[in-house]
Amino acid sequence: MRAVFLDFGSVSRDDLDCTGLGQAISPWCYYHDSSDQEILQRICDAEIVVSNKVFLNRSAIEAATRLKLICVAATGYNNVDLKAAAEHEIAVCNVRNYATPSVVQHVFLLMLSLIRHFVDYQELVKRGDWQSSQFFCPMDFPIQELTGKILGIIGYGVLGKAVAQVAEAFGMDVLIAEHKNKTPRAGRIAFDEAIGRSDFITLHCPLSPDTHHLICQREFALMKASAYLINTARGELINEIDLLQCLSSRRIAGAAIDVIQEEPPNQDNLILQYQSNNLIITPHIAWASQESRQRLIDQLADNIRNFFQHKPFNQITDALGELHQ
Repeated sequence: MRAVFLDFGSVSRDDLDCTGLGQAISPWCYYHDSSDQEILQRICDAEIVVSNKVFLNRSAIEAATRLKLICVAATGYNNVDLKAAAEHEIAVCNVRNYATPSVVQHVFLLMLSLIRHFVDYQELVKRGDWQSSQFFCPMDFPIQELTGKILGIIGYGVLGKAVAQVAEAFGMDVLIAEHKNKTPRAGRIAFDEAIGRSDFITLHCPLSPDTHHLICQREFALMKASAYLINTARGELINEIDLLQCLSSRRIAGAAIDVIQEEPPNQDNLILQYQSNNLIITPHIAWASQESRQRLIDQLADNIRNFFQHKPFNQITDALGELHQ
């Protein structure tokens, strides 16, 4: 049996152990990346195809006549034509919860970097300002603590719950936001109330038609002037134009984002051109610890092994019900 990883370079820098994949199926062909023109040739004889971000459309799926299983090397699976796969009885699976520790730690890295002006103080030292300071502690930028602050969590799945646990260890008060325009369930508060009361707002919800531009001008107007917005989920959850207007007018204190709408961005991307210190941007690395990426590889191997053993394998069933209606 033949297996193909179409964009192995997107998850590895030669620092992962792929023994488990080799034990689940062999031989493997690992490609650093695959262009649209290369996909058909590379998957035509494959029975297993793994893709992180390479799009598998209907024509590619129909051309792969031996294909049995598509493994998405991520949690999101909008890079696969699920309906075409279902029509050709090709199973699709994803990987889940592999990046939780890495993402949670990155959330608090971003929060602390904002309120302790980590980047600004690094630049201060590099400029030589500490060396020329009159005092041992140059307090050029304000420093705050997380203790006692209110954290609003939007999206209370595995990641949201893990963030809440760490926040409580820091001594933060945690608010769990209900879905927008929904009556709050027990233990949650209305979406608008969470937005308005929080000192920090962190996003952990999936991207869907309901959550596209979940945070825009209306929500920014509800926030405290001292509030900070954190996004390690999906770039499209935030209206980036509204965010830039909000930050440039100092409507809120700041934002830290690990995701933007266009990835990788163009050189003239507007949000990357914003230069003020009330915005921190990291290049979609919240998930990318070595340990997290190894868990991803190991879970892919488990999914493939379980598929052939007729055990649960994180199958995506979104299109199956539609197919049989």
